[in-house]
Amino acid sequence: MAALRETPIALERLDLCSDCWTGFDKAGLLGFWQTTMHPPTVKKALFVDDELLCELFERLSDAAEPAKVNFRFVLGLILMRKRRIVYESTRHEGEKEIWSVRFKGREELLDLLNPRLQEQDLAEVSAQLGEILNGEL
Repeated sequence: MAALRETPIALERLDLCSDCWTGFDKAGLLGFWQTTMHPPTVKKALFVDDELLCELFERLSDAAEPAKVNFRFVLGLILMRKRRIVYESTRHEGEKEIWSVRFKGREELLDLLNPRLQEQDLAEVSAQLGEILNGEL
């Protein structure tokens, strides 16, 4: 069983086995639901593959809205970690920090604006990415 409760710091998800659920104190829970936990050795299927993430990164290249710029930046970091995008250099245009990156195997340089994300921005983008990557749309 999975449950959600509010603590003074944040919302907290609790995962309990069926046997533990019967004796668990359910007071103060915001909600609960039954779920299936797969063994840690089972790789979770992703909703999107790397190719789709690369395509999304390219399509957002002209985005100007802060939420989309933030999303593209974090997506770029993920693609760098997956070694799909290669960092080349950084340049400054006034207050803006722009990274030059390229897809592995390509020569064309792409601009990636570093929006200097704040903690709240990171939380929002992380939630969006979690929904996409885990197929919870």
